[in-house]
Amino acid sequence: MAASSMPIPLPPRTPTPPPDDTVDSEPGPSVLHQHSAVSFDPKALSPSPLLLSSDMALADARLSPPSTPPSLNPFNFQPAMLAKSPIVKSNIIGQRRGHKYKHSSVMTMDQKVRFYWSVCHMFVAGYTAWKGGHSAAIQALSHLIFYDGLGALLCVLVEVFSNFEVWGRSSLVHPFGLQRMEVIAGFALSILLIFFGFDLISHNAKHTLEGIGHAPHHPHSHDPVSSGTVELTAVLAIASTLVSAVALKNHARIGKAMRFAAMKSLPSVLSNPSHFLTLSCSATLLLLPLVSLQTYQRVDKVLSLSIALAMLFLGVHLAMNVGSMLLMSYPSKEVPSVIMDIASDPLVRSVDQAKFWQAHYGLGIANLKLRVEAGDEALVKLRERISSLIRNRLSGGYGSGGQKWEVH
Repeated sequence: MAASSMPIPLPPRTPTPPPDDTVDSEPGPSVLHQHSAVSFDPKALSPSPLLLSSDMALADARLSPPSTPPSLNPFNFQPAMLAKSPIVKSNIIGQRRGHKYKHSSVMTMDQKVRFYWSVCHMFVAGYTAWKGGHSAAIQALSHLIFYDGLGALLCVLVEVFSNFEVWGRSSLVHPFGLQRMEVIAGFALSILLIFFGFDLISHNAKHTLEGIGHAPHHPHSHDPVSSGTVELTAVLAIASTLVSAVALKNHARIGKAMRFAAMKSLPSVLSNPSHFLTLSCSATLLLLPLVSLQTYQRVDKVLSLSIALAMLFLGVHLAMNVGSMLLMSYPSKEVPSVIMDIASDPLVRSVDQAKFWQAHYGLGIANLKLRVEAGDEALVKLRERISSLIRNRLSGGYGSGGQKWEVH
């Protein structure tokens, strides 16, 4: 009885695991149950509309895909208006680029005109030689016109090459750029002028010996050229020379190497010996139809021989001047007087070394080694005075268009 009165102990309660916050993934849309801040009333007959709306809002938020931040688009699909202004063409010949390069030109319009005119100048020489017939003076004039045409063509080609940077760029192989090629071409022209002179002398000697011999090779005498042909060839020679010299200035470069001190007082056209010789010969030919036939034949031979000797003299003079450039020297009568003026400066004690040489038509170099007694400021002023003296005496002064001198 005592045992039955004792309380029966309760069996131990099995511990329940804590509820999982996460919900296993199942196929289909997953809904996560969240506790709402609104209290749940178990005695209510219907759920609270506030609780229902909040639960549905949370469910919609869970069902909707997460919003991703906007990514940067590398492409711009917005319409854009291109500029309608015309493309500006570059006038710098060496900087033209693009697929339209074939439409560009290495010559300016002025250079094209001068090039075509130099070709026409040589055609005038050919026409003069063709119409000259057996006139020795007209044949000599054709040689002069052809030489002028070649000189004009050389000047145009040099200006075309100077459009490129490599023409004046110095390198180890070419310290003065490619401008020395112009000196070589000028030397070739001087040799050609000497050859023309000897050719005219040989023709005159041949005709003279044929006339002296008892049995000439040509039994018939040569008929003189008609007066109209002589006048036409003379007028063409004068016109072509004046157009090349005055209007186009084709012979400015070669004329610098052919100028003589005795001709500096003449006008610019006549100061070039080649122009002077061509114009004087053409003017003399205009007077030939006014004389008799016998006088015409004598004057024709004398005029041809005079032109041949003048071409020899000019060719030798030009070859010496251009050859001095090739040998890197400067033979001038002004150099000793310039050295004396430098030595007479009160700051200069003595001139140990003085070398003057010309690299090409546009550049001369003076290397001086002096003993001076002056400070830094006085030395700078002395250098300026010597540089100004050399430029004024050897290149004609500032603004005269002479060659450039570098003093070291």
